[in-house]
Formats: sequence, structure tokens, C-alpha cells
Amino acid sequence: MKRFFRYLTCLLWTVLVLDIAWAQDRPRGDKAKAEEWLHQLLQRFPDADANKDGVLTREEAKAYRQKIEADRAGKGAGKGNAASPAVKPTHADVKYGPHERNVLDFFQARSDRPTPLVVYIHGGGFVAGNKNSYNPAMVKAMLDSGISFATIHYRFVDGKETIFPVPQRDGARAVQFLRSKATEWNLDPKRVACFGGSAGAGISMWIGFHDDLAEPKSDDPVARQSTRIQAIGTFGGQGTYDPIKIKELIGGRAWEHPSLVKVYGLRGTEEALRPTPQQQKLYDEASAITHLTKDDPPLYMVYGEDDPLAPNARPGQGIHNRNFGLQLKAKMDNLGIENVYVYTPEAKGQNVAKEMLDFFRKQFEKVH
Repeated sequence: MKRFFRYLTCLLWTVLVLDIAWAQDRPRGDKAKAEEWLHQLLQRFPDADANKDGVLTREEAKAYRQKIEADRAGKGAGKGNAASPAVKPTHADVKYGPHERNVLDFFQARSDRPTPLVVYIHGGGFVAGNKNSYNPAMVKAMLDSGISFATIHYRFVDGKETIFPVPQRDGARAVQFLRSKATEWNLDPKRVACFGGSAGAGISMWIGFHDDLAEPKSDDPVARQSTRIQAIGTFGGQGTYDPIKIKELIGGRAWEHPSLVKVYGLRGTEEALRPTPQQQKLYDEASAITHLTKDDPPLYMVYGEDDPLAPNARPGQGIHNRNFGLQLKAKMDNLGIENVYVYTPEAKGQNVAKEMLDFFRKQFEKVH
């Protein structure tokens, strides 16, 4: 179990390294997406801009990535921890829906009884990311503790045909599919948790707070399954994706994040502040906090971005601001829903990874 805690603590660093790797290794022909992602990385990690010229290059991203990996290797040196072998999924690239990215990997824990399930949903601004961003040692430790694990792909937004809430709906469909496999894969459908960072956090909360999407009379056996889950874990999650509300809640230029234009198929940031009634309805539908009611599952949330923002904050900077968590906590406290809010700069001595796992196990133990 100690290995699980250690590697879950490294989850945010893993996501960062993979994000930088994506921007660095993106084919040169896909220039627009690579530049957009480099821009987003710069907003989140200004220290990566080595020459401080306000532009993050592939070379700077590569150097920053190498620095992070070297730092992690240095911290782990001398502890006698051999590199863990890769863990192969029990079932790989299983289709859970009709679209190309509707696939998941499933890792089955050995048990005589149906096991709980934790579903990992990757981040990436809804335009990038990969289900393979899990750490093999983390997965092995989870399996050894009797918890099955799944990691999913979902469709990326393109600003045209694929917009919100397509990624959220894909995440919910994956949960339904996994429940439909409960007997075959030895899962307890009453003990399911979702977690992730950034976009993955937003999808996890949307699944958790949204009304059940089950269609009991559907001809599709997957669609008949419940989307309700028992616990949620998030790193830097956004409770709302409404640009107007983000501007009010965070301030600065967080509402100008490039993804907030693309996820709604808008032409520019200024259009985002003047939504039509139909667009406002979509803002509300896509935002997890809109759906929050007293019967929703508990949440363990972790934030690290400071408040207030610097006067010269860049467009999109603050999109993981702790005010998102404070807003969620206030509403959940008012509704009487159990929640844990952690602000890492003030979490001295706390092992948030262990606490999150303990939180999941606590919620699973409540199920009879």
C-alpha cells in the first residue's frame, strides 16, 4: 500500500510530464494544436519559459520535462526501490461506445468477492491526454489491495462537431459499460469511484453530480446501467465551465482559456461573455456544480494554484485556482454532503494521496 500512496502522490507530476511530452512530441505538421498546448502549458507552468520571453518553445518544454524527471529520480534515489515492471491490463482497448476514442483498459484485482472499482479519467484541456498516463506501480499496488482499476479515453472537442458535453457523456458511458461487465469482471457495481486531474476532474464531478443517465427501457443493455458513483477525487478541478462565472469567481483572464472557446464551438472569447439562451443552457449543462444536489456522492478535492492572481496574469492562468474548490465546498457544506478540501501550500505534513485512498475506502465501506 505504501507504493500506492507514493505513486498517487506523484500523479500530478505524471500528468505534467505527459502534458509537456505531448506538446514536445506533437508532429510538426499539427502546428496549431501544438502551439495551443504549449500556450496552455506556459499559463500553468511559467517557470518552463527559460528565457522569460513569454513564449514556450518545444525545446524549453523538453528541458523542463527533463528537469522534472531528474528531480523525481533524485528524490527517489537511495531508497532501495527497484523500478516496477509494467502492469498489463486484463482487457486492453475495450470498446465502450461507437466512437474511435470510446475505449478503455481494465485491470482486474484478484478476489473471491466482487471488487470495488476506481476509474481514472485523464486531463488535457479536453483537447489532449491519454489513458496510458497511469503509473504501472500505482496500478499494481491498487490491484494488490483488492481494488480493480480502469482508465479511459474520451472524445476531444474540436470546436465544431464535438463540443460539450460530449466528453462528459463519454465518461458516463464508460461507467455504464463497466457496470454492465460486473458479473464477467467480478466487480461490485455499488462501489465505484472516479478521479482525475483538470479536465478529468471536471468529468469525474459531472458524472458524480449529474442525475442518473440510465435509460431503463433502452434496447442497449449498457444504456440501462446507472451512471451514479459512490465517491469522487479531483486535482485542480473546475466546478463550472461557464466563462461568465469563471470571470466572477477567479478574476484575471482565467475565463480566456483557449479550451473554453473550443468546448462550446465559439468564435472567440468575447462571444463567450454574450451567450445566447441556448448557449447559456449549454454552459449550465456542462458545469458539474449546476447539477449538485444533496443526494450526490462525497468529494475529495486537491488544489495548488494560489489566489489572487498576479496583475499581469496571462489568458487562461488560474484555470485550476483554489476558488473553484472553495465554491464547491461552500455549496456541498450547505447541502450536507461530505467533502474534503485540501490546499497543498497549507497542507504541511498531510499525505493527500493516502487521505484520498482512505476517503474512497470509507465511502465503499458504507455500501451494504
